[in-house]
Amino acid sequence: MAKKEKPQKKKGRSLQEMVGIRAFTKYGLDTNRGELLFYMVSPTNISVLSYVNIEIKIRHLMMVLSALPDIEITCTDSSECFDGNKSYLQGRLAEEKNPKVRKIIKKDIDFLDHIQMEMATARQFLFLARLKNQKDKQVFDAANRIGKVISEQGFEVQRMKKAKIKRFLALYFEASMNGEAMPDLDGEQFYEVDDEEETKD
Repeated sequence: MAKKEKPQKKKGRSLQEMVGIRAFTKYGLDTNRGELLFYMVSPTNISVLSYVNIEIKIRHLMMVLSALPDIEITCTDSSECFDGNKSYLQGRLAEEKNPKVRKIIKKDIDFLDHIQMEMATARQFLFLARLKNQKDKQVFDAANRIGKVISEQGFEVQRMKKAKIKRFLALYFEASMNGEAMPDLDGEQFYEVDDEEETKD
């Protein structure tokens, strides 16, 4: 009697595969849906602008969108969010009976509130351009052209390089405040190659 073959366990997909990220490129990020170029645009405090100047800013943004109809815009926190930490501490506070420990927990909550308040206005605005099936030279030309279009409309813009893209992704996925220091490959920092062993092989 033949043995029944065990069904093979399906390999789980990594987060990188799920969000469609392949690798960093010279100019941005390679994804399943094309190469992404990131542009950080400095925010303008419209609360100090007159109504006329606000209208001008809106018109300038409309000009950018007309010239770059496929551009994507995102607004994110530029620093880590502490809501999860606060929620945990508030749960601990509700359970804790010791008045001295309760006092310490309250101080921690107040400290997080203070940090959050300082960072409440820390927002970053990103313009994302998606390029498909283009060679290095075409990507380079497109990257410069897009940056020029945005800056010509009076926006202070900077194309993001690898370290800043990594920091943005780390904040977006709530992984770390120091995304730029994270390795490109998970565990890469723990892997050491012995030069002598390499030469023997």
